[in-house]
Amino acid sequence: MAAFRMGKTKKNTSRLRPDLPEGVLSQREALERLDRMTEQAQEGGGAARIEKQHKSGKLTARERIALLCDEGSFEEIDAFVTHNAHEFGLADKKFLGDGVVTGVGRVYGRPVYVFAQDFTVFGGSLGERYGAKIVKIMEQALKNGCPIIGFNDSGGARIQEGVASLGAYADIFLRNTLASGVIPQISAIMGPCAGGAVYSPAITDFVFMVEGTSHMFVTGPNVIKAVTHEEIDMEGLGGAGVHGETSGVSHFTSESEPDCIVSIKKLLSFLPQNNLEPPPFVEPDDDPEREDDRLDRIVPDHPEKPYNMLDVIETIVDDGDFFEVHKNYAQNLIVGFARLGGHSVGIVAQQPMVLAGCLDIASSLKGARFVRFCDAFNIPLVTFEDVPGFLPGVNQEHNGIIKHGAKLLYAYCEATVPKLCVITRKAYGGAYCVMSSKHIRSDVNYAWPTAEIAVMGAQGAVNILYARELAGADGPEMQQKLISDYRERFSNPYDAAARGYIDGVIRPRETRKKLIHALEVVRHKRDVNPPKKHGNIPL
Repeated sequence: MAAFRMGKTKKNTSRLRPDLPEGVLSQREALERLDRMTEQAQEGGGAARIEKQHKSGKLTARERIALLCDEGSFEEIDAFVTHNAHEFGLADKKFLGDGVVTGVGRVYGRPVYVFAQDFTVFGGSLGERYGAKIVKIMEQALKNGCPIIGFNDSGGARIQEGVASLGAYADIFLRNTLASGVIPQISAIMGPCAGGAVYSPAITDFVFMVEGTSHMFVTGPNVIKAVTHEEIDMEGLGGAGVHGETSGVSHFTSESEPDCIVSIKKLLSFLPQNNLEPPPFVEPDDDPEREDDRLDRIVPDHPEKPYNMLDVIETIVDDGDFFEVHKNYAQNLIVGFARLGGHSVGIVAQQPMVLAGCLDIASSLKGARFVRFCDAFNIPLVTFEDVPGFLPGVNQEHNGIIKHGAKLLYAYCEATVPKLCVITRKAYGGAYCVMSSKHIRSDVNYAWPTAEIAVMGAQGAVNILYARELAGADGPEMQQKLISDYRERFSNPYDAAARGYIDGVIRPRETRKKLIHALEVVRHKRDVNPPKKHGNIPL
């Protein structure tokens, strides 16, 4: 497709019609001009570039929007915007829309604002007016209290526009920050996202990536090779697998773009429109009074034998539907969304099958981020706890487990949404305090009869308490008896229950109905933090 040239329109025929002044189009001609420009705007970079986009395994910007929004609901904004650059031959290369499609549509009937970068136009590179289009709908989303979804597929800053393109990025970053905690912000990485462009998705609430076609990095493989002499390809440096499993930058990884968009829509189904609204209620088909005796047998008798906490969660929540977030990152902690009695809840849970459910740096960061999101958007938190403590090790200490673990503690302490907790087995040491304990304003705390609430495990405690006695010849035999006595005294939930730290010891099969009943009571709770500009979370 030839680039759009300003002022190029269909030849004026008004001279043949003396009833019209020079240069004035008839109504029919004006409508034809509108149709031509609308069609041209929808062509993006033209048929050849669209075909190339498809051959690379990617959809176009408009195809992505069409899959996201309810049929016929998308209303485009600024379709006729063009860049205002003149250097490096750009004056003769103008495309309607300037490489990004922006507008408002509906997802499951609720309004959302959308921008989709168009790689077929200048490689999706961002310039001044391109950035202004994104800023415009971000401000509208913020003003009208609607989520914003961005499809990122761009070669980065438009070099020909110089500092104006950098300023446009900064304008977007500011709006991301101002909108944080006010409206949900979702980023879908559908192609390259490099350099300064990565910081807008990083500020948003959730990042989606697609296997094989999504790439994020601050500096590309060629720069890294030149500076550090390390050799790596784009996939190994910043592909979906890397960011979904290692860095934690991405929250969701999909096999294809349509799958990715389905996941975005599902995520939106759990979220409110903004921070002043409750999450959407979905009338449940699942009996709120349902019990499941499988839960009575799920925790192994041996305290060191693992079990799958996902089985616990899926047995308890409505219809077994749990939407996991950060599924492949820091798998010793599970976070995600579900419904209880039709109400959205955020779930945080240890996974005993990975690192015995210990908290480490990565899981603390993962949990803290998720807890703060739920608190910002009025989503109650349900914690399933089985934590033997923080992961020991020189690497953990030297890399800051103290400050990173404190982030999760800070997030739970700060949260004023309803907080429910169920201790299924271990709740040891400082990790007991961190994981939504009664002492940090959790509203309702239950324990299963298998719960072990103590400063540490029986063997470690005995080794410290009776170190002198165990040094003798009878030490090994005495140790086993002391461990047994300690477990009888402390490895149960009843000492905590006697002190009011646990509201009730419940049969595991009753957990679903107990949580739903508790949620109904505390759903409208009022809890506030002291007035302040903002806290100083230990970053």
